[in-house]
Amino acid sequence: MGNGVKEGAVRLREDADTVLPSSVPSKAIPVSSKRFSAKEAFRLLYYTYLHEGFFSLWRGNSATMVRVVPYAAIQFSAHEEYKRILGRYYGFRGEALPPWPRLLAGALAGITAASLTYPLDLVRARMAVTPKEMYSNIFHVFIRISREEGLRTLYHGFTPTVLGVIPYAGLSFFTYETLKSLHREYSGHRQPHPFERMIFGACAGIIGQSASYPLDVVRRRMQTAGITGHPRTSIACTLSTIVREEGVVRGLYKGLSMNWLKGPIAVGISFTTFDLMQILLRRLQS
Repeated sequence: MGNGVKEGAVRLREDADTVLPSSVPSKAIPVSSKRFSAKEAFRLLYYTYLHEGFFSLWRGNSATMVRVVPYAAIQFSAHEEYKRILGRYYGFRGEALPPWPRLLAGALAGITAASLTYPLDLVRARMAVTPKEMYSNIFHVFIRISREEGLRTLYHGFTPTVLGVIPYAGLSFFTYETLKSLHREYSGHRQPHPFERMIFGACAGIIGQSASYPLDVVRRRMQTAGITGHPRTSIACTLSTIVREEGVVRGLYKGLSMNWLKGPIAVGISFTTFDLMQILLRRLQS
């Protein structure tokens, strides 16, 4: 989600609960109910390196970049536009928005970006978890899905994705903008140092991911329901099933520790890069 961010083979394989639509019959990866551990994740990295080669760790990365670039562009652009609209509505032109509009602007930006790029996210996941022989490139994924499963499959699992994006993007932008505002108020400096921006972005990533992660787990479980033996149910039923079978922490937060390693770095870089590029472009225009 604002998310942007970023994803390699570990996240996609860690609980094998990945974005493989239910219409994929055989050779699908079953959902694991085993407790996630960072040790097992690094063991998987080493196993993949030995059996498939070093560059297999970046399998699906091209599809990730194809998704991340438009997602980030749309999300940051939409956020700036929503800030202007909400600022005009609440009478805060050129000033920092109050907390609730600040949270709303981030959530709306995330929804906008996710809605327009969700098919690319599904393609990225397909390429990352399927055998090399199944899909030769990004376009091949789109062609096979449209022919074998229908175009509607490209938005399979979209509802829980949007529900997860709302707290993720909302809290990420809210946290980042709030920390910048506090820095400006207490330090007396108009602009934070790039390293400080990185820290603010990392904090935003941790808070956003922690708040939205249970919904992300539910989304993956719903997307794989047809091939893992789990019945197709609503979001609420899926959530209660996970809690009943695996517990709250082990079920809804499986794999979160690995995301805490990569997420803050990715989000921090994203926010910092956008801010610095925005400052540079404004200086060039003036």
